[in-house]
Amino acid sequence: MRNGYSGRRTLITAIGLAAALPALSADLPAPSPDDNLNAVLWDQTSVEAQANALGAYTLGRIRLDEALADKAWTAAPVEQTGNFQDFPPAIILDVDDTILNTSPYQARNITAGTSFKPDTWTQYVNAQQDKPIAGAVEFTQYAASKGVKVFYVTNRTADEEGPTVEEMKRFGFPMGDNVDTFLSAKEQPDWGSAKGTRRAFIAKNYRILLMFGDNFGDFTDEYKGTVEERQKVFEANKAHFGHDWIAIANPTYGSFESAPYKGDYKLPPEMQRQLKQDALKPWDGK
Repeated sequence: MRNGYSGRRTLITAIGLAAALPALSADLPAPSPDDNLNAVLWDQTSVEAQANALGAYTLGRIRLDEALADKAWTAAPVEQTGNFQDFPPAIILDVDDTILNTSPYQARNITAGTSFKPDTWTQYVNAQQDKPIAGAVEFTQYAASKGVKVFYVTNRTADEEGPTVEEMKRFGFPMGDNVDTFLSAKEQPDWGSAKGTRRAFIAKNYRILLMFGDNFGDFTDEYKGTVEERQKVFEANKAHFGHDWIAIANPTYGSFESAPYKGDYKLPPEMQRQLKQDALKPWDGK
């Protein structure tokens, strides 16, 4: 008897909601489709995103302790040359969506029907609307407590460094005291979007124990290319991941997204979308 009542009640509730929904949405414009909606929703609202980041930074503590005990350990085999074994220890972290969550900017682009633009991005940075990625503050503080210098290698520009550092200090991220540990893009002439020159700059004086990032380019300068080319580079370097290279999941943007259309941003959005869809390997339905 109770089951029957419950079923009728659920049906009545569903009918009521269905009747109410058109009234609620009648005066609202339909949201424009956006390829990034689910990704940003996951990034900004899901417990799974938080769990993923916490797991990565918990692993980071384990690997950090192992690295400190092994003088031959380095996370930068290309840039770390010479007798680095007795150099003071350091770690390198990307900033955007590795330690700072920038989803409000991505969400603004979805709701406003806009896309990334350097000027609106700088406005966002100046507004200091980021939140720390789960586990990032605690991990960097742990590293600093072990005598490890914490470097931030970011493609935020030198003009964006001031508000970013102010925000990071407010969150409790350790900074370098008398050492410049915030290495922004174009801060020096050869510091472009590829980060190898900045890793090499650090490696001259420090033993790099771990690297953290949300994009392949946070670990290697061979991050561009087709899907197949990127996979080949990954296969050559995959032993690093989970060991001395630790990735934070970010489905909202990155070099993965442009790989299907070979980074040709001049292509119309419709063509970019078609090439991304062509890169999928769907189930044939059998």
